[in-house]
Amino acid sequence: MEDHFEARKIRFSYFRPFTERGSVPRLNAVGDGLILLGGGPWGSAGPRNVPTLIKEVELTHACLSEGLPVIGIGLGAQILALAAGGKTFASPLSFAVGDASRVVDDALDGYLPARYPNIVYMRDRFEPPPDARVLAVDAAGAPALFQLGLTAFGFSGHPGFKVAMAEDLIMEFEEGVEDPGSILSEARAAKREIEDALVPIMTGLIQQTGLMEPRGNVPSDTRNDTN
Repeated sequence: MEDHFEARKIRFSYFRPFTERGSVPRLNAVGDGLILLGGGPWGSAGPRNVPTLIKEVELTHACLSEGLPVIGIGLGAQILALAAGGKTFASPLSFAVGDASRVVDDALDGYLPARYPNIVYMRDRFEPPPDARVLAVDAAGAPALFQLGLTAFGFSGHPGFKVAMAEDLIMEFEEGVEDPGSILSEARAAKREIEDALVPIMTGLIQQTGLMEPRGNVPSDTRNDTN
C-alpha cells in the first residue's frame, strides 16, 4: 500500500503507540486521514486487548466525527467498528489464507475485484454497526470489507499483505499459531494474485477517500457522524 500512496505523492507518517517512546497521536496530528493497522496477537474483545485500545477508539471516533477518511486493517477494522458503534467478539489468534467475495457491484467505485486474496493474521473478530455497508465476505460469510459513510473502510485481511509482515509478527511475539510455515508457503504462492488485486483496490480506495483531493473537496456523509 505504501508504494501506491507514494506513487500518487500521498505522504504518510507512522505512529507506533506500543513502542517505548510511542503514543497515540492527537487528532490535530492526523492530517487528511487515518490508517489503523493490524496488531497480530493483540485484540479488542478479550484478555489480550491492545494496551492503547481505548485511546485508539477515541481517536478513530473523533476522525469519523470530523469526516476524515479512515482505513482499518485487521485489528484496525475492529477499532473502526467499535468507534462507529459496532461490536467485537473474542476469537483465538488465527493466520489463514483465503479469498473474499464482493457482494456489492459498485464497491470501491466499482474497482473492488469480484474475488481477491484475503489473508488474515488476527485475534478477535468484528461486527460492523447496523448502518455499515458490507462490501465483501469471506468463505464463512463473515464481513471481509465494510464501509461506513463514504470515506471509512474496514478490511479483515491486509489487501497488500506481504509474507515479511507475518514473519515479523511471528518473531516479535511469543504467542503464535500452529504450523505457521505451511501458511506462509500458501501466502507466498498468492503473491502475484495479491499484487494484481491491490491495484484496483487502491484505485478505488483513493477515489472514495479523496486522499488526492484538497480536504474541502472530500465527500461528506452524515453516516460518518457516530455521535
